[in-house]
Amino acid sequence: MIMEGMKKTYVVVILIQAIYAGMHLLSKAAFGGGMNNFVFIFYRQATATAFLLPLALFLEWKNAPRLSFVTFCKIFLLSLFGITLSLDIYGLALVYTSATLAAATTNCLPVITFFLAVLLGIEVLKLRTKPGVAKLIGIIICIAGAACLALYKGPHFRFHFSPFGHHHNVQQPHHLPTSKTWVKGCFLMLLSNFFWGLWLIFQAQIMKSYPSKLLFTALQCLLSSVQTFAIAIAMERRPSEWQLGWNVRLLAVTYCYFRWDVVDLRALQRFVGKEQRTGENC
Repeated sequence: MIMEGMKKTYVVVILIQAIYAGMHLLSKAAFGGGMNNFVFIFYRQATATAFLLPLALFLEWKNAPRLSFVTFCKIFLLSLFGITLSLDIYGLALVYTSATLAAATTNCLPVITFFLAVLLGIEVLKLRTKPGVAKLIGIIICIAGAACLALYKGPHFRFHFSPFGHHHNVQQPHHLPTSKTWVKGCFLMLLSNFFWGLWLIFQAQIMKSYPSKLLFTALQCLLSSVQTFAIAIAMERRPSEWQLGWNVRLLAVTYCYFRWDVVDLRALQRFVGKEQRTGENC
């Protein structure tokens, strides 16, 4: 039974990574097709809000705890830094780099989150114990792999066929990121994951005072939708850039909404549940 449970866990982990890979690829394809990255982030948050908010109100509104002004301000700031800034910086970094780098740095998120948790005193790294040494080795391997993908760029593979129709992008060298923009994109991608790690840590603390998980998530989506709209309308005011057609733009927005709703919501619930049940046993 234990081995069977472990096999299912591995399958789920691989599936989640495949879903994330699809998100990176479709987002990059949408940006390559000319979609503004700030507008894209707003649409994906607004789509998630449109689905989650009615569902959360229907399922949890009657039993929801009172939302104080202080808790609301905490959730607002959590949404601003952990979702809005994290996603907007991620979108900008993806424009400068590639989907491969985005996937590599996303896999560094556990390392970044653990490092921040150690700095904040939430976790303890005991180097004299086997679990502590194992964690340290995992951190080094993870950082080394991400650094290899970030710093080393081999020859570009060019295919004359593109499923999204951007044939000109793979034939013209000036569309490829330069070394300067690549380094800038790497820094922005790590900064995005830094905010994402803080989001994972602090939301577990805030949920102790507001334990309605679905309403908590829906409220974050709503606030981040307002915040991303304010940023998007300031950065892009041309109506033509806000239009969605039956193309990769609509597909990317829909897919990223599905990824947030199915993957991140379940991950949030499991993370908070484990955080409340476990202590510092490193």
